[in-house]
Amino acid sequence: MFEHDRTPVNPTANRPFEDVLAKRIERRTVLAGGLAVAAGSFLIGSPVTAPVAARTPAQTAVGGSKHQSGTSGSPKLIGFEAIPLDSSDKPTISPDYQYTVLAPWGTAVDPNAPGFVYPPKTAADQERQVGLGHDGMWFFPLSDKEYGNRRGLLCVNHEYGLTTHALGKELPESLEEVRIMQAVHGMSILDICQTEHGAWEVIPNHRSRRITVNTPVEFSGPVADTPLLANAAGNPPAGTVNNCGNGYTPWGTYLTCEENFNGYFGATDEWTPTEEQERYGFTTEGFGYGWERFDRRFDLSDPEYRNEANRFGWIVEVHPKQSNRSAVKRTALGRFKHEGVALTIGRDERAVAYMGDDQRFDYIYKYVSSSNCKHMLAQGQSPLDDGQLFVAKFDDDGSGRWLELTIDNPDLAARFNNQAEVLTFARLAADIVGATPMDRPEWTTVAPNGDVFCTLTNNTDREEPNAANPEAPNETGHIIRWRDSDNHIGTSFEWDIFVLASDVLDTEAGFGSPDGLWADPDGRLFIETDGDQPDGANNQLLVADTETGEIRRLLTGVPGSEVTGIAVTPDRRTMFVNIQHAGDGDPDLTLFPDFEHGVIPRDATLVITRTDGGIIGS
Repeated sequence: MFEHDRTPVNPTANRPFEDVLAKRIERRTVLAGGLAVAAGSFLIGSPVTAPVAARTPAQTAVGGSKHQSGTSGSPKLIGFEAIPLDSSDKPTISPDYQYTVLAPWGTAVDPNAPGFVYPPKTAADQERQVGLGHDGMWFFPLSDKEYGNRRGLLCVNHEYGLTTHALGKELPESLEEVRIMQAVHGMSILDICQTEHGAWEVIPNHRSRRITVNTPVEFSGPVADTPLLANAAGNPPAGTVNNCGNGYTPWGTYLTCEENFNGYFGATDEWTPTEEQERYGFTTEGFGYGWERFDRRFDLSDPEYRNEANRFGWIVEVHPKQSNRSAVKRTALGRFKHEGVALTIGRDERAVAYMGDDQRFDYIYKYVSSSNCKHMLAQGQSPLDDGQLFVAKFDDDGSGRWLELTIDNPDLAARFNNQAEVLTFARLAADIVGATPMDRPEWTTVAPNGDVFCTLTNNTDREEPNAANPEAPNETGHIIRWRDSDNHIGTSFEWDIFVLASDVLDTEAGFGSPDGLWADPDGRLFIETDGDQPDGANNQLLVADTETGEIRRLLTGVPGSEVTGIAVTPDRRTMFVNIQHAGDGDPDLTLFPDFEHGVIPRDATLVITRTDGGIIGS
């Protein structure tokens, strides 16, 4: 987590979430064990489809011991031995589990790719190797049978790479060095297989491939083929960058999310940002990558590329098993700093996507396809190209409303010329309709009973404490949950708080800055962290029981790293988790994953299994 994630750029006076939460908190029940809110709350009496019997919140407290039990006769979701906080230079995992390392930065993707060399010699080499900044990911089996649990395509995002880490210097000194930097970004599609000895490895072949900042892409939806994406230079659309969280669709595609895209742009000449550019955080220096010095695409002051910035900030759909198909930026989902997207199927078989905009005081969004997604696909139309985009407004009484972002709204019609502008400048549209500013909304996930969860990482710009976040500034964050009306497609919802990190900070399950999130089919919630942890410990992976609120620590990372990305095989007996920016690139902090011969820490994927071969999280 870096300063650009912390800095708010929302100038509106929309009612802050902490004010709403302070009112709501008066109505909620707090567990004696320290859980922020009773797991039942507004969900009591709601249908639960997960295969686990209901238990009362008091039966299992946060940080409970291994031998606690739920309601008599009900299965216990979390039975592994939790581990304490850890600050060592290696990942630490529960004694009931084990891990191996897969696909570190520089792993060959192309059969003719060279081995890892630091720093990378050429962009052409790096384009044929796994990138840097491993983040969101998902596993797509190559078979529907048992073999599919042992071989498949792992899509891995590459969020970012500090220049000092990737090149070993402060700034690039040539276009070739910029190209190397651009090649460590994007994503990898990796054909991976479990060997007869149980280890997993990358198989370099035609299925394993890279998508980088310079790979040709397409646009679809309301913004495609509009002047908003056109440059006088006439350059075709290319690339994806700062690929953070992710999603996946029922029709077998991968969704990669562009987050802090603004940081790759700068200005080499006099330049004044527009209101739209200011709202997305564009500045003369960006994040200091220096790409604009050698690549005109990223120079905000170059009039021939004035709309290049509008080509980033989207959700990108990738067909993992069809290497001949271009990645497509789905503009109907809106443009903002996408942390992740959780897609589910709502009433009438409509596709519904929940998304967070990762910046302090920004918003939570929802997209609903216009009709039955199966019918749309059968007619050759993507369910992600035609639908409605909404933004969330949270009310005091635990209710909420989804406010549509449409040019049919007179307030939006007074500011924008058409729907394409509304979607391209979705943050401004959300400001106008009065959405609720949130504390860095990040990953979203949909539980099997219909509950939607979202991590709110932190907000140290809060000046006054309140009942929901009693510390000011708030450095720990929380997880919110809600349930939409009308099976996900309604415009109202009921919400509550699942857990405040400040409430559990001093317990055995203490954590701060929740980030990555995934709900499994049984009712477990996997929580990953990115930020300050209790006692300065390493970031971590925890597992929560959404029925009881019990939380246990499964894994800790390495110094300076984020634990992020979650994927599982179909049988859920293998999980993939990423260690990102290990040591922040500093070999004095860690040499993960090559402690014997490494010269620089390298981002990599951990392959996690139970020692008894059981379900991950159990």
